[in-house]
Amino acid sequence: MELGLKAKLGHRGLKMGLCTITNAKSGACSEDCAFCAQSARARAKAPVYDLKELDALLYEAEEARNSGAQRFSIVISGKGPSSSLVEKIARYIEELRRRVDIGLCASLGIMGADDLKLLKEAGLSRYHHNLEASKEYFPKICTTHSYEERVKTIKNAKSVGLDVCAGGIIGLGESEHDRYLMARDLAELEVDSCPINILVPIAGTPLEGQKRIALEEIFRTVAMWRIMLPHAAIRIAGGREKVLKDLQSLAFMAGADAMLIGGYLTTRGRPPEEDIAMAKELRQIWAALLDS
Repeated sequence: MELGLKAKLGHRGLKMGLCTITNAKSGACSEDCAFCAQSARARAKAPVYDLKELDALLYEAEEARNSGAQRFSIVISGKGPSSSLVEKIARYIEELRRRVDIGLCASLGIMGADDLKLLKEAGLSRYHHNLEASKEYFPKICTTHSYEERVKTIKNAKSVGLDVCAGGIIGLGESEHDRYLMARDLAELEVDSCPINILVPIAGTPLEGQKRIALEEIFRTVAMWRIMLPHAAIRIAGGREKVLKDLQSLAFMAGADAMLIGGYLTTRGRPPEEDIAMAKELRQIWAALLDS
């Protein structure tokens, strides 16, 4: 953990990134990702609805900004959007960019460079697309699309000048070596932000009986990713409240310097003001360590 924190302070100083997401289009997904409540093979009761109206997204983006988030991400279910849906989301992004002072991200699935360029021209600054697992372990998690398709989408986003947020999920049953391999690929892709999601098994999904990952493995993974990805934000995302509980701050002493606040796609987080307070306290500790 100490090495991870030293790498964080040495390369990124007191930076602490805060973002929030909206489940803008939910459920009825064609893909078979084993961890997801929205998956085609899940028996979980995930909400199902089409793309939210612009007014709803404007309200949520304003709430995110007011809560202290620096970024707001539009997330939709499905393998990837149709051209007409991309055009609609681009119009939404133009309006969000005009009316709300917050960085805009999107997580829309597998996409080509032309559609990603359209979103960038509309005002999108960052695209999110997780690898989810190592290349070797990925077929155990998803069979309806490939690891290579995910890598290609990341390269497409970078090719049009978008920042990229890409990480994965730990606790799927993978080995520590798999986590190393995923971090290696993310480093080679030169991503800007790396979310680490911690699996919370959801009833009705193929991984509902998966044993939770040990706390020491989580902190070791954070430190490893920080050392391997010194210039990227290491973002603690889904699962941090339920798995880490009162020990969340230890992830940020292991090298993490960003977090997703305000809730996730199908599960709720804790009140944003609690995360803002924790972020303030952590920065004070980091500052003291830099001065020592």
